[in-house]
Amino acid sequence: MASSTTSTSCEACKCVDGNMGKEEKRKYELIGYDELPEWLKDNEFIHGYYRCEWPMKETILSIFSIHNETLNVWSHLVGFLLFLCLTIFTAMVIPMDGSNKSGSIATWGDLVDMANVTVALRHDALAACLLLPPSAAAAGLSEDGQQIWPPNTSSSSLFHHRHAIQIQDHRLQDIGGTTAVDPVTRWPLFAYLAGAMVCLLTSSACHLLLCHSEHAAYLTLRLDYAGIAALIAASFYPLSYYTFLCHPSTQRLYMASITFLGAAAATASLLPAFQAPRLRPLRAALFSAMGASGVVPIAHKLVIYGATAPGAVASARFEALMGACYGVGVVVYAARVPERWAPGRFDLVGHSHQLFHLFVVAGAYAHYLAGLEYLKWRDFDKCY
Repeated sequence: MASSTTSTSCEACKCVDGNMGKEEKRKYELIGYDELPEWLKDNEFIHGYYRCEWPMKETILSIFSIHNETLNVWSHLVGFLLFLCLTIFTAMVIPMDGSNKSGSIATWGDLVDMANVTVALRHDALAACLLLPPSAAAAGLSEDGQQIWPPNTSSSSLFHHRHAIQIQDHRLQDIGGTTAVDPVTRWPLFAYLAGAMVCLLTSSACHLLLCHSEHAAYLTLRLDYAGIAALIAASFYPLSYYTFLCHPSTQRLYMASITFLGAAAATASLLPAFQAPRLRPLRAALFSAMGASGVVPIAHKLVIYGATAPGAVASARFEALMGACYGVGVVVYAARVPERWAPGRFDLVGHSHQLFHLFVVAGAYAHYLAGLEYLKWRDFDKCY
């Protein structure tokens, strides 16, 4: 969305009541594309249901009303809440040290099921969001012992992974007889989760607030683009850190490179011209190229570990799914379909930006599953 030195102001409100000695009540109405000032024109194929220069209070409250940004706001706001729950879940369930405070040996076994069985993930994530202890989550019990879903006893692989954990713990027993499993550091996965939440929250805020004023659009759009750069850069951290754990020089090279690219993309997004509608393909190309550069460390990973480490292959599958989701989303965003084919018909539901948001959440979730595979792999296959 371009800033314009000759921008016009839209008729934002309409008086519906006389003052009668009191302050006039005003009703803020939705307008059409042709009535928008230049700085708010972005997609000519969306014809109506625009908010324009509403006061901040009404702008914020419009999160509960229907307009052409409603689903853009809520799709990423729900995505943010999903990743907040996943962060809580990850902190509660994934073993952080050698101690087993919950009294359950089903730690990585549950994660294997969670990563491969969608219903198990929903159950465990719900438990984390409800702040239930991991042992209760595994058994399907509430804190008062009530059954809230069937216990997770879905596959024989759970038994084998639990047995592997017991063997590993036995091998790592210290002189005092206590287990001392030494998991790999978790910060790269939490850095990714933080990047995902920043991206989703700034995007949601941008779509909600940018109609308030030209200055608000200027600020929120830059935050939105910076959030995208943060998500892409943070996505590389689990990949680079865990894959090249045994090759520290290569690890540092990849992590420094993506940090530099992320900072460069965030800096470019601060330029006023970057938000111009005519630069939509350039924005898509910049972030796509940044994300596509992940093919290099993934290919490098498969060359080194493809034949010897199942975790490398499993994580690469989820990364391929992530790339497919992001790729399709970017194509839809840049092409502005389906509204290009039927202008005005997809103003409220189904236009390209809404579909792009859904693909972003799906791709981010696929990468979270890849992160779980990295932890499982490196917890039991470290470098000494």
